[in-house]
Amino acid sequence: MAATIIEEQRQCHEELERLQDALVAEKLHKTISHREHINSEHRAFLLYERLQQCTGKLISNYEDKDGIRKREIDQIGGPNEFQEFYNRLRKLKDYHKKHSNEIASPMVMEFLELKNIRENPDENEEMVEFSDEEGYGKYLDLHECYDQFVNLKHATKIEYLTYLTSFDRLFEFPKDKKLNADYKKYLMSLQDYLVGFLHRINPLMNFDAETERILEDFEEKWATGTFPGWARDPTSAMKSGNVLDLAPFDSAEELASLGLDRLKTALQALNLKCGGTLEERAVRLYTTKGRDLNDLDPSAYAKNKKSRDEGQKQKEVAQIEAYIYHYTELLSEQRTATRENVERRQARTADEVDDDDVDDVDDNDDDDEELVPYNPKNLPLGWDGKLYLTGCTNSTVLTSTSTVKFAGTSSTGVLKLSRDISQSGGMRTE
Repeated sequence: MAATIIEEQRQCHEELERLQDALVAEKLHKTISHREHINSEHRAFLLYERLQQCTGKLISNYEDKDGIRKREIDQIGGPNEFQEFYNRLRKLKDYHKKHSNEIASPMVMEFLELKNIRENPDENEEMVEFSDEEGYGKYLDLHECYDQFVNLKHATKIEYLTYLTSFDRLFEFPKDKKLNADYKKYLMSLQDYLVGFLHRINPLMNFDAETERILEDFEEKWATGTFPGWARDPTSAMKSGNVLDLAPFDSAEELASLGLDRLKTALQALNLKCGGTLEERAVRLYTTKGRDLNDLDPSAYAKNKKSRDEGQKQKEVAQIEAYIYHYTELLSEQRTATRENVERRQARTADEVDDDDVDDVDDNDDDDEELVPYNPKNLPLGWDGKLYLTGCTNSTVLTSTSTVKFAGTSSTGVLKLSRDISQSGGMRTE
């Protein structure tokens, strides 16, 4: 049965209040493990997104651009309100008569289930996908980016552990080698991974605000020529210092009094053509007074299109580097943990590696499955199901080749030992 606009608004208000309570409870809930914290953040993110959708729906209903809400209010508040009431009541009865076997699930049940999940978390629940190397958000997995880096034409071939320490030192890469397609592709891959990882471990982060902050800082440093790895050439700095203040001059003739050389340096500082006679230079420079350089005729510029395109490419590459610098700083904790984890794994001996492999195999076995001990003489068993024998000077695990001293004699193997002590009790095997 289709709900009316008023009923839809009531449901949205109820859902909005329950979502707000659930979101507050989720943020106040104290998590124990790292996995539980990550899952809690994603549950909060889903609640927040649903809250935003519900709020948008309410705003749309209250704006009532199509006039449906106003017509419904007029119907239930008009002179025939009792007739409208009984008409709606009859529709409700007819609907429930046709669907008498349907079970209604109130909204509160959904949020009670969410509360149960929050208070009794599943240790193996995975709300977001991580690779084995990432340890459910504890470590970075930069192997793909590392492979791209070591395959760059002018990159220094380094180990993965060293790369973890220096992958954000992009300012050390030769400036004249940064405009090739492979380097930009590598930067974009690294940026995509860092952004994706941040989304997975902190979905509630305001990435729009972070992006705005990064761009603002980048534009400021780029304009002053202080962005790491992209410092301006000395000749460029010299040109910037030769910019001429045109405020004191009221005509091109006054500018001509400065001479050919001064007008030339002033035009070069603005990247304008600097040739021609004294009068032509003065007129060309005076036309820039009080005007935006972008509004000038492109033919007035000394630089060709190729040079301007190269400058734009440099800025695009530098902007990607700015994102990487910032995101790496936000992931400094995970980066340190990753480096320590890689060092720990590389420092393992061969025996430790084999032991870890054995442990992995054992973890896949059924823990409840136990081997039945060999007991042909029906000797007494301990509480743990193992043979309980006394009289042995040292506890040991009995195998087919074990040698045990008992009553001054040596018995090799379970069969011989069982035969030797079957008459007198025994010892306990551990």
